[in-house]
Amino acid sequence: MNRLMIIGASGHGKVIADIATKNGYSEIAFLDDNPDVTECAGFPVIGCFRDVSEYKDADFIVAIGDPSIRGYMLDSLNEYNVISLIHPNAIISRRVNIGRGTVVLAGAVINSDTTIGEGCIISTCASVDHDNQIGVFVHVAVGAHLCGTVNIGKNTWIGAGATVSNNISICDNCLIGAGAVVIKDIEESGIYVGVPAKKK
Repeated sequence: MNRLMIIGASGHGKVIADIATKNGYSEIAFLDDNPDVTECAGFPVIGCFRDVSEYKDADFIVAIGDPSIRGYMLDSLNEYNVISLIHPNAIISRRVNIGRGTVVLAGAVINSDTTIGEGCIISTCASVDHDNQIGVFVHVAVGAHLCGTVNIGKNTWIGAGATVSNNISICDNCLIGAGAVVIKDIEESGIYVGVPAKKK
Protein backbone atom coordinates (compact mmCIF):
# COMPACT_ATOMS: atom_id res chain seq x y z
CA MET A 1 0.00 0.00 0.00
CA ASN A 2 1.42 3.38 -0.99
CA ARG A 3 -1.41 5.74 -0.05
CA LEU A 4 -1.29 7.60 3.25
CA MET A 5 -4.04 9.66 4.87
CA ILE A 6 -2.76 12.09 7.51
CA ILE A 7 -5.38 13.26 9.99
CA GLY A 8 -4.62 16.83 11.01
CA ALA A 9 -3.36 19.45 8.54
CA SER A 10 -1.11 21.37 10.91
CA GLY A 11 2.56 22.00 11.56
CA HIS A 12 2.94 18.50 12.97
CA GLY A 13 1.18 17.19 9.87
CA LYS A 14 3.78 18.88 7.68
CA VAL A 15 6.57 17.09 9.55
CA ILE A 16 4.79 13.75 9.23
CA ALA A 17 4.26 14.30 5.50
CA ASP A 18 8.01 14.81 5.05
CA ILE A 19 8.77 11.62 6.97
CA ALA A 20 6.19 9.76 4.89
CA THR A 21 7.85 10.78 1.64
CA LYS A 22 11.18 9.57 3.00
CA ASN A 23 9.49 6.25 3.79
CA GLY A 24 8.35 5.79 0.21
CA TYR A 25 4.80 7.14 0.24
CA SER A 26 4.01 8.80 -3.06
CA GLU A 27 0.26 9.38 -2.60
CA ILE A 28 -0.39 11.52 0.48
CA ALA A 29 -3.50 13.47 1.46
CA PHE A 30 -4.90 15.08 4.61
CA LEU A 31 -8.18 14.98 6.47
CA ASP A 32 -8.95 18.00 8.66
CA ASP A 33 -12.10 19.34 10.27
CA ASN A 34 -11.29 22.97 9.43
CA PRO A 35 -13.10 23.68 6.14
CA ASP A 36 -10.82 26.65 5.43
CA VAL A 37 -7.72 24.45 5.13
CA THR A 38 -7.32 23.09 1.60
CA GLU A 39 -3.67 22.02 1.53
CA CYS A 40 -0.79 21.21 3.85
CA ALA A 41 2.90 20.90 2.93
CA GLY A 42 1.89 20.85 -0.73
CA PHE A 43 -0.56 17.96 -0.30
CA PRO A 44 -4.35 18.29 -0.62
CA VAL A 45 -6.87 18.29 2.22
CA ILE A 46 -9.61 16.10 0.75
CA GLY A 47 -12.10 15.78 3.59
CA CYS A 48 -12.61 15.71 7.35
CA PHE A 49 -12.31 13.04 10.03
CA ARG A 50 -15.82 11.67 9.53
CA ASP A 51 -14.83 10.78 5.96
CA VAL A 52 -12.30 8.10 6.99
CA SER A 53 -14.55 5.25 5.84
CA GLU A 54 -14.15 6.43 2.25
CA TYR A 55 -10.43 5.61 2.37
CA LYS A 56 -10.32 2.13 3.90
CA ASP A 57 -7.74 1.08 1.34
CA ALA A 58 -5.22 3.63 2.67
CA ASP A 59 -2.78 3.70 5.55
CA PHE A 60 -3.55 6.21 8.30
CA ILE A 61 -1.64 8.27 10.84
CA VAL A 62 -2.90 10.93 13.27
CA ALA A 63 -1.02 14.26 13.32
CA ILE A 64 -2.73 15.92 16.29
CA GLY A 65 -0.67 17.36 19.15
CA ASP A 66 -3.35 17.22 21.86
CA PRO A 67 -3.02 13.74 23.43
CA SER A 68 -6.70 13.36 24.32
CA ILE A 69 -7.80 14.12 20.74
CA ARG A 70 -5.02 11.95 19.30
CA GLY A 71 -6.11 9.10 21.56
CA TYR A 72 -9.78 9.47 20.63
CA MET A 73 -8.96 9.42 16.93
CA LEU A 74 -6.65 6.43 17.19
CA ASP A 75 -9.29 4.51 19.16
CA SER A 76 -11.79 5.37 16.41
CA LEU A 77 -9.45 3.90 13.80
CA ASN A 78 -9.22 0.37 15.24
CA GLU A 79 -10.57 -1.13 12.01
CA TYR A 80 -8.08 0.75 9.84
CA ASN A 81 -4.42 0.27 9.02
CA VAL A 82 -2.80 2.81 11.34
CA ILE A 83 0.97 2.93 10.85
CA SER A 84 3.96 4.25 12.75
CA LEU A 85 6.51 6.43 10.98
CA ILE A 86 10.22 6.71 11.74
CA HIS A 87 12.47 9.30 10.14
CA PRO A 88 15.43 7.59 8.43
CA ASN A 89 17.82 9.81 10.40
CA ALA A 90 16.51 8.60 13.77
CA ILE A 91 18.70 6.10 15.63
CA ILE A 92 16.76 3.24 17.17
CA SER A 93 18.13 0.16 18.92
CA ARG A 94 17.21 -3.25 17.55
CA ARG A 95 15.65 -3.92 20.99
CA VAL A 96 12.96 -1.23 20.96
CA ASN A 97 9.20 -1.77 20.64
CA ILE A 98 7.25 1.07 19.06
CA GLY A 99 3.46 1.19 19.29
CA ARG A 100 0.87 1.75 16.59
CA GLY A 101 0.47 5.34 15.45
CA THR A 102 3.73 6.61 16.95
CA VAL A 103 6.06 8.97 15.08
CA VAL A 104 9.80 9.32 15.62
CA LEU A 105 11.28 12.49 14.13
CA ALA A 106 14.68 13.35 12.67
CA GLY A 107 17.68 13.11 14.98
CA ALA A 108 15.83 11.25 17.74
CA VAL A 109 17.68 8.47 19.57
CA ILE A 110 15.95 5.55 21.29
CA ASN A 111 18.21 3.09 23.10
CA SER A 112 17.99 -0.58 24.03
CA ASP A 113 15.13 -2.34 25.81
CA THR A 114 12.74 0.59 25.61
CA THR A 115 9.02 0.38 24.90
CA ILE A 116 7.19 3.29 23.28
CA GLY A 117 3.40 3.13 23.55
CA GLU A 118 0.74 3.83 20.94
CA GLY A 119 0.22 7.30 19.54
CA CYS A 120 3.42 8.82 20.90
CA ILE A 121 5.53 11.62 19.45
CA ILE A 122 9.30 11.39 19.90
CA SER A 123 10.26 14.75 18.51
CA THR A 124 13.27 16.22 16.73
CA CYS A 125 16.61 15.47 18.45
CA ALA A 126 14.92 14.01 21.55
CA SER A 127 16.63 11.11 23.30
CA VAL A 128 15.11 8.17 25.13
CA ASP A 129 17.74 6.05 26.82
CA HIS A 130 17.80 2.36 27.78
CA ASP A 131 15.05 0.53 29.65
CA ASN A 132 12.43 3.26 29.36
CA GLN A 133 8.70 2.56 29.48
CA ILE A 134 6.75 5.27 27.65
CA GLY A 135 2.97 5.17 28.01
CA VAL A 136 0.38 5.80 25.32
CA PHE A 137 -0.07 9.28 23.81
CA VAL A 138 3.13 10.68 25.35
CA HIS A 139 4.94 13.57 23.63
CA VAL A 140 8.69 13.90 24.16
CA ALA A 141 9.27 17.34 22.67
CA VAL A 142 12.18 18.80 20.71
CA GLY A 143 15.54 18.25 22.39
CA ALA A 144 14.11 16.64 25.54
CA HIS A 145 16.14 13.88 27.19
CA LEU A 146 14.98 10.86 29.17
CA CYS A 147 17.83 9.10 30.97
CA GLY A 148 17.93 5.36 31.69
CA THR A 149 15.10 3.40 33.33
CA VAL A 150 12.50 6.15 33.13
CA ASN A 151 8.74 5.45 33.21
CA ILE A 152 6.37 8.01 31.70
CA GLY A 153 2.60 7.72 32.22
CA LYS A 154 -0.01 8.17 29.51
CA ASN A 155 -0.95 11.57 28.07
CA THR A 156 2.16 13.20 29.49
CA TRP A 157 4.07 15.95 27.68
CA ILE A 158 7.82 16.33 28.26
CA GLY A 159 8.57 19.91 27.16
CA ALA A 160 11.30 21.09 24.82
CA GLY A 161 14.76 20.75 26.31
CA ALA A 162 13.53 19.11 29.53
CA THR A 163 15.58 16.39 31.21
CA VAL A 164 14.30 13.45 33.24
CA SER A 165 17.01 11.88 35.38
CA ASN A 166 17.71 8.14 35.76
CA ASN A 167 15.28 5.82 37.53
CA ILE A 168 12.41 8.33 37.59
CA SER A 169 8.69 7.67 37.21
CA ILE A 170 6.21 10.32 36.06
CA CYS A 171 2.50 9.61 36.43
CA ASP A 172 -0.25 10.06 33.85
CA ASN A 173 -1.48 13.44 32.58
CA CYS A 174 1.53 15.59 33.41
CA LEU A 175 3.09 18.52 31.61
CA ILE A 176 6.80 18.97 32.21
CA GLY A 177 7.74 22.52 31.21
CA ALA A 178 10.41 23.45 28.70
CA GLY A 179 13.89 23.22 30.18
CA ALA A 180 12.71 21.61 33.43
CA VAL A 181 14.86 19.00 35.17
CA VAL A 182 13.02 16.16 36.89
CA ILE A 183 15.10 14.52 39.66
CA LYS A 184 12.34 12.96 41.79
CA ASP A 185 9.33 10.78 41.01
CA ILE A 186 6.17 12.68 40.09
CA GLU A 187 3.09 10.99 41.57
CA GLU A 188 0.44 13.69 41.11
CA SER A 189 -0.86 14.89 37.75
CA GLY A 190 -0.20 18.53 36.92
CA ILE A 191 2.22 21.06 35.48
CA TYR A 192 5.83 20.92 36.63
CA VAL A 193 8.43 23.59 35.84
CA GLY A 194 11.89 24.70 36.90
CA VAL A 195 15.22 23.25 38.00
CA PRO A 196 14.57 21.04 39.83
CA ALA A 197 11.01 20.61 38.56
CA LYS A 198 8.24 21.55 41.00
CA LYS A 199 4.48 21.62 40.66
CA LYS A 200 3.18 24.95 39.42
